[in-house]
Formats: sequence, C-alpha cells, structure tokens
Amino acid sequence: MDMLWSGWGDPAKAAPLPDTVIGLLRDLLGVTPRAGAPASLDSIEVPASELPGAVREALAACVGDAAHVRTDAESRIRHTRGKSTPDLLRIRAGEVDDVPAAVVLPGSHDEVVAVLRVCAEHGVAVVPFGGGTSVVGGLAPEGKRCFIALDLRRLDALLALDEVSRTATLQPGLRAPECERLLDEQGFTLGHFPQSYEWASVGGFAAARSSGQASAGYGRFDEMVLGLTVATPEGTLELGRAPRSAAGPDLRQLILGSEGALGVITSVTVRIRPRPAAKVYEGWRFPSFEAGAAALRRLAQDGPRPTVLRLSDETETFIGLAQPDRIGSSQAQPPAGCMAIAGYEGTEEDNADRRAHAREVLLACGGEYVGEEPGDRWAHGRYNAPYLRDALLDAGAFAETLETAGFWSALPGLYDSVRQALTTTLTEAGTPPLVMCHISHVYENGASLYFTVVSAQGEDAVAHWAPAKRAANDAIVASGGTISHHHGVGTDHRDWYAEEIGPVGVRILQALKAELDPAGVLNPGVLIPVR
Repeated sequence: MDMLWSGWGDPAKAAPLPDTVIGLLRDLLGVTPRAGAPASLDSIEVPASELPGAVREALAACVGDAAHVRTDAESRIRHTRGKSTPDLLRIRAGEVDDVPAAVVLPGSHDEVVAVLRVCAEHGVAVVPFGGGTSVVGGLAPEGKRCFIALDLRRLDALLALDEVSRTATLQPGLRAPECERLLDEQGFTLGHFPQSYEWASVGGFAAARSSGQASAGYGRFDEMVLGLTVATPEGTLELGRAPRSAAGPDLRQLILGSEGALGVITSVTVRIRPRPAAKVYEGWRFPSFEAGAAALRRLAQDGPRPTVLRLSDETETFIGLAQPDRIGSSQAQPPAGCMAIAGYEGTEEDNADRRAHAREVLLACGGEYVGEEPGDRWAHGRYNAPYLRDALLDAGAFAETLETAGFWSALPGLYDSVRQALTTTLTEAGTPPLVMCHISHVYENGASLYFTVVSAQGEDAVAHWAPAKRAANDAIVASGGTISHHHGVGTDHRDWYAEEIGPVGVRILQALKAELDPAGVLNPGVLIPVR
C-alpha cells in the first residue's frame, strides 16, 4: 500500500478535528479555514518526463523490465518531495515543479549499481526513495536537473538471521512493520519504533541515523548497525566484518547518516534482541520541566534505565500531545505539571526489578506516580501525531516539528532559545504560535528536544514559516545544540550542518563525494554543500 500522496500514512486513519479543538484554534491562535479545497490527484498537471528515450531504455535494461521504469503522472507525484509541512502544503497546492522524471524500481544490488552507472554516464541525478518519510528536504535535489526517484521497495527481504550472533541482514526497502513481523516469527525484535514506524524503511533508518521511541532501551538505529552493503557509481562497498574493529576509521560511520549523497544502501546487518516477554508503560507527573528533566538525567546516568523514557513540557502536557488520542476529548484538563512516560520491555522479572528501582529515583526527584493508563494511552496513540498534523492543516492551522539534542548542562538554554526564537518570529509576523516540546531520547551525557509548533498559516504558509525555521536553526547552533538529532539534514538543515562541522569538515565530505560520486548524481544538494 502506498502512503497518502497529499498527507501522512493510511487515508483510512485520517480523522477531522473535534469542533472543540477547531474553536480553540480560532479563539487562541486566530486560525481560520483556508479558502478553496486542496488539489486532487487527477487534477495536477505534471510536465512531460525529461528522461531521454535512450536513457529510459538503458535503465529498463538495468532493471530487467520496462514496467520497472515508471513515467506515469501518479507514480511521479507520489515520489515528489517528502512529508514536511511545507512539502504537504506545496503538493496540496498542486506544485510539482520538482517532480522526478521517472521512478525506477531495481530488484537487486547489481541492478542498483547498473542504474547508478547509467545515470552517472548521462548526468541524470538519483534520489534514493524508501518510505518517503523525510521531513527535511531529503527527497528534493537542488536545481532543475533531470532526476529519477530510485524506489527500493522491491529490495524487501530478510536475507539472513544468525541466532548465535543475534544479527539479521535486511534489505533496504523492507518497511519497519514487515521487518518486525519477520523477526517476530523467529522470536526476535529490532526494537526500533520511531514515529514514522508504520511507513519508514530499513534503508531510510540507516541513511538518516534514525532514533526510535524505545531508544533508551534498544539504542539508536546507527548503534544497531553492524554491516552495510553500499552501491556507488564507482562500485560496491562491503563494510563490517565484526561488531567492533581497530582496523582504521570505521567506514560504516561515513554511510550512516549520508542520506543517499555518498551511495545507495542495499543491505544492512543489524543486531537483534529476543522478543520481550512483557511490556508495561506508566505515567509520572512532575511539577516542572526542569524537575522532570533532572529525573530523566538521573535514570540515564545512574540507572536503572527504562526502555522508553520521555517527558512533555507544561504546554504539551496541558494540550494532551503526550497522549494524542485524548486531544479534544471530554475529559477534564489535567492538573498543572509535566507528564513523563516510562516503559519497560523484557522479562517479567527484569521489568519488575527495573521498575521498582526507577520508582525510587522518580519519587526522590519529586515525581508523582499516576498509574499505567497514561502509559497505555501513549503506547496506543504513539504513531498518531502525523495524522493529527494533517487534520490541523485541513482546519487551516499550520503545524510543524523540529528537533535537536545537546548535553545536559546546555539543555535548559537550548530549550529556552529555540522556544523564544519560534515565538518571537511568528508573533512578529502576526501569527502567535503554540510551542510545545518533549524529551524523547536520553543518554548518559545529554538528551534530545523535540518541538511542535502550531499557529495560523498566514497568507503564504510556506513563506510564512521559513523565517521561523531559520530563526530556530540559528538558535540551535548558537546554543550549542546539534542541527538534527534524528530527522536528518537534507536541504533544510544543510547550511547549519556546514556551520556545525566547520570548513574542514565540509571539505572532507566534498572530497568523499568527489571520490564516490564524481559525476555528482547522488541526491545533489542534500547534506553536502556544493563546491
């Protein structure tokens, strides 16, 4: 099943906002319905494919069947850009100025290599396409050059499972739910459950350094990766002979997070864990975000560490975004404070032990136990927020997210700076926002901050958002945060990423790009600044 072309996920799961929420948006933020209906799929006029006939024939020969080189309007529209709010607003307006010339579906590593060589020979750019869930401009190469979307859905197998070493080798087009199903059949789990879980692909997880909602227990995806096979226009990279190595710099780390700019991942070997026998999630309330963050830091540094550990600030808690399925319900508003969710996955004995010791820490830090219901509600609605965003857009509101991470000592200043940048910029533009935040990934030395922004759209919503996004990015860099914790760089964050790594770092990446992709066809403009 394909994702909704003009929104998120499964169209059958879309639900309009309750009238109470629409009223609050109008009264608090000045949100009014947009004039006119969004474009329909069949009403969008797509320019004729720029792909020369000879190149199309050569690509069809690479993938063994002309049917695997698609130039029809619907296929090309469905592979236009990603799923950021500006992406969705533009596609809803029928804007397809950066539509791919074709969608190519290879069925093997060798076919990917062949496609890359043909594209390099003819100067056709290549954008690897997994689940299509990028929210940072990772699927929209810069410039007006002819490009193809390299859809990896046919590479969707579990290639090998080593029960002794507890590893699995996966193809990149395998979507997360099917990956879990295949592993579950043999008693294992990957343990990677980002908000994009229902639609994202294994290759995308690796290419963007994804981090799942259970990262406190299972780790980030890049920590799970043990081996990679990568296709480049210059040939194949086979990386990872052992869990760790002192044989020079770890080249796996060059590919993880490279977003298709250095090569196309065609297989990933990951560590796996036994399927947990039991899962339990619970809620805790703290009097302030500062107090809750201190409690999370205690658990992250000194243990015991839950499998899931997250904290919503006062605004997010009040709105109910910590439990998306309660927004707009008739329940009384929660008392003041911040909601934390702690989850435990493992054996019954291990869960009980960690839970008991974590309870002592949370109580000592001023936490109030509020039972399993908030945790269960969070788990039930953990993948619903993108659908809520679609409903907000339908109602005329603007809703977008951004994220960062920093060391614990820098986190309070980072939090304040980003909130102030967003609030000031949007208020001065005449659309005062609601800015919410949560911590969803913790480490011994720091944590992530994930912001959600809701406001009126303004006359031109995409242009209206751009200054606020720039201000938030500037605040992140100035406050010592990283420009992305798990969304990636794409084109949206590229200039700030360059500032983060400095001119020497930029030249290193440019040199790698020149060696692996001398024709510059791999996702041009994404991640790596053009020389």
